[in-house]
Amino acid sequence: MQTPPLSLYIHIPWCVQKCPYCDFNSHGQKSALPEAEYISHLLDDLALDAQLVGDRSVDSIFFGGGTPSLFSAAGIERILSGVAQRVNLSATAEITLEANPGTVESEKFNAFRQAGVNRISIGVQSFQADKLKALGRIHDSRQAQQAAGYAQKANLNSFNLDLMHGLPDQSLQDALSDLRQAIAQQPPHLSWYQLTIEPNTLFASKPPVLPEDDMLWEIQQQGHTLLAEAGYLQYEISAYSRDGHQCRHNLNYWRFGDYLGIGCGAHGKITRASDNQILRTVKIKHPKGYMDLSRAYLHEQHEVEEQDRPFEFLMNRLRLVEPCPREDYPVLTGLPVEAFGVKDKMDKAVQLGLLDETAEHWQVTEQGRRYLNSLLEMLV
Repeated sequence: MQTPPLSLYIHIPWCVQKCPYCDFNSHGQKSALPEAEYISHLLDDLALDAQLVGDRSVDSIFFGGGTPSLFSAAGIERILSGVAQRVNLSATAEITLEANPGTVESEKFNAFRQAGVNRISIGVQSFQADKLKALGRIHDSRQAQQAAGYAQKANLNSFNLDLMHGLPDQSLQDALSDLRQAIAQQPPHLSWYQLTIEPNTLFASKPPVLPEDDMLWEIQQQGHTLLAEAGYLQYEISAYSRDGHQCRHNLNYWRFGDYLGIGCGAHGKITRASDNQILRTVKIKHPKGYMDLSRAYLHEQHEVEEQDRPFEFLMNRLRLVEPCPREDYPVLTGLPVEAFGVKDKMDKAVQLGLLDETAEHWQVTEQGRRYLNSLLEMLV
């Protein structure tokens, strides 16, 4: 077993209002944000977690939420300065901050860059007024285009646009129009993913009318062709990039890398190669509880049992288009591929045309990507 690369996830839980499809740990802003207080807790949280990783280098940071762009640039700079004091932060680390088009302006993007952020991820979701309204978004199409323009001019290393398809009452033409408008903004990276109805959301209790499966498949096929023609290469189920601008932070997740998670409800994964252990951590979920000095930040910590490691590894790794080196499996799970019948299951997936196999790697086929959930169920 070997120790994989290490990332840091920082959760900022507040947003202007909760979207009806969102099942993330986010809370609508009802009063002034306790920015300074929360940052102090984040850094104390990190100081405790830093003991788990020693002098390992942190190669990427991701500010997620909620809406991290609600925080001031000075607050983000304070966090990044505090991170550098508590862990070994790589000089070339990718540092991403999620932003809502309705909460930013040109000066703020420039200030975020000066604070140390070098990649922005903008939650556009759609460029169409009726779809944005149905999704509960606070921005309009003009603000989405402006935000992309701000990112273009901010001299960042890269930026991403988040876009959804399979929206309520969405036609093929609607979906492709959104995609063309996103491409027109020339982002180096596009996340293009299907809306799903998650438990404990407003959409779960009041489900909207979504496109039929045949329409969803047509949207995905034509959308993929459109992206490829525009120079975007798919490298993960819902991630496309140009000129090598893949998201290093997310790649580390999908390659079964390690990550510290600080902030409300943040999850972490840490490998202890010397003990053949993989630890998972979860922090206190609600902001009030998280900032309660009488309580620990850590809500739960447990070791990933050996029988659970195959699925955790494959669930992440098989999302990627790139081949999976066969040697990664024992190195990152601490298990031989024969354990728990994994090799037999992989052989069956190869026979069914869901996986390609060579002496050096496995790779999901196009058919396997289409039926990824079925493939994963087969491998459990």
